[in-house]
Amino acid sequence: MKSYLAAAIQMTSVPDLQKNLVQAEELIDLAVRQGAELIGLPENFSFLGEEHEKLAQAEAIAHESEKFLRTMAQRFQVTILGGGFPVPVSNGKVYNTALLIGPNGDDLARYEKVHLFDVNVPDGNTYRESGTVLAGMKMPPIHPSKELGNLGLSVCYDVRFPELYRHLSQMGAEVLFVPAAFTAFTGKDHWQVLLQARAIENTCYIIAPAQTGHHYAMRQTHGHAMIVDPWGTVLADAGDKPGVAIASIEPTRLEQVRRQMPSLQHRVFI
Repeated sequence: MKSYLAAAIQMTSVPDLQKNLVQAEELIDLAVRQGAELIGLPENFSFLGEEHEKLAQAEAIAHESEKFLRTMAQRFQVTILGGGFPVPVSNGKVYNTALLIGPNGDDLARYEKVHLFDVNVPDGNTYRESGTVLAGMKMPPIHPSKELGNLGLSVCYDVRFPELYRHLSQMGAEVLFVPAAFTAFTGKDHWQVLLQARAIENTCYIIAPAQTGHHYAMRQTHGHAMIVDPWGTVLADAGDKPGVAIASIEPTRLEQVRRQMPSLQHRVFI
């Protein structure tokens, strides 16, 4: 693992596939021009709209999202995570799929979100992700990379389930992706502290791309795409506007924290 720059992209995606891909390309270009070699896009990066619209367009969204990720990775010669987009399954629902693509356009890792957001938020919004999304049945994968480190995948609501990240750290994860479309109401209280907790307890870097702002109807997201180091220090925060959070991933820092706080070696219940 070498030292390198990583980018967590922050978007305001809307119910328009092409507009979202144009926005994503501009932000990827911005990240690359600042030197990023590993780039994460947020959950719902290619479409964020009403559930019935998502289902009606799911096939096109899936096809165009994958094509876009491969094109961007090859064009800019970087590794890119598409943090979540719908992929149709046979029962009329979709998987909320995160896809990691390498610089040659190959699939490096694919994860179907297992924890679905079925929540009555106190701001009056009700979310029933399971109404249109089929939960994945497999634990998220690790992609081992000699240059970028061992990369672990997750999506949004997963961040509230520490056992998932403990599994990833047991499998050797060094950098954890948490792409999200966190609600504005919950995000103000929980987003940063959850990211810091997952970083601290697993002594891993966290790359957390995010959605921000108003998307459609009452749907608003928190923003604050972040990169957090293994000590829990926030290295970069994109604020509440579309943009990019960029920070250096340092193997020496990872080694230092794991040496000073060897909690992964002290686990009793495994």
